[in-house]
Amino acid sequence: MLRLYNTLTRKIEDFKPLNPNLVTYYSCGPTVYDYAHLGHARTYIFADILERVISYNGYSVKRVMNITDVGHLTSDSDSGEDKMEKGAKREKKSVWDIAKFYTADFFEMCNQLNIRKPSVVAKATDYIKEMIDLIEILEKKGFTYTVLDGVYFDSSKFSSYGKLTGQSYQQLNK
Repeated sequence: MLRLYNTLTRKIEDFKPLNPNLVTYYSCGPTVYDYAHLGHARTYIFADILERVISYNGYSVKRVMNITDVGHLTSDSDSGEDKMEKGAKREKKSVWDIAKFYTADFFEMCNQLNIRKPSVVAKATDYIKEMIDLIEILEKKGFTYTVLDGVYFDSSKFSSYGKLTGQSYQQLNK
C-alpha cells in the first residue's frame, strides 16, 4: 500500500487515486531562458521519483509538465523584466531561439540525470488562447487586478488562499 503525506490534513494517508486505472498529475517545468542548474534539477528529480513510485505500486501514470517559454517575470512581486526577453537581449537572439535552445538543453540535462520525460509537455505558447479565456472568467468573477503590465490573480479575494500552509491570507501577508 502506498502512503503519502497529505499537506491539507497534515497526516500520512493511504494513497487513493480519483481514477483507480490512471493517476494523473501536473509537475512544474522550467522557464527556458537560461541553463538549468542542480537546484532546478532537484524539482524534476522529485517529480520523476514520485512517478516511478506510483508506477511501482501498480498504477498507470500520466504526468503533465509545462515549459514556460513566455511571460515569466524576474520578480515574484508582479514586477520586473520578462525572463525570456532578458535572455534574448543577453544573447542577442530572438525569444523563440532562446526558448528552443534552452528547452533542448533542459531535456538533455534530464536525460543525463535519467529523469523520465513526462507523458505530456505543454509549452505555454501553445495555450495562450486558453490562458486568455481563463483570465476572462476570473475577471468576471472579480478575482483579478490590473496594473500597467498585465492582469494578475488577486489572492486576497480567494478565501481558501493559504489553506495548504495552514495560514490565512492575512498571516501570509504580514
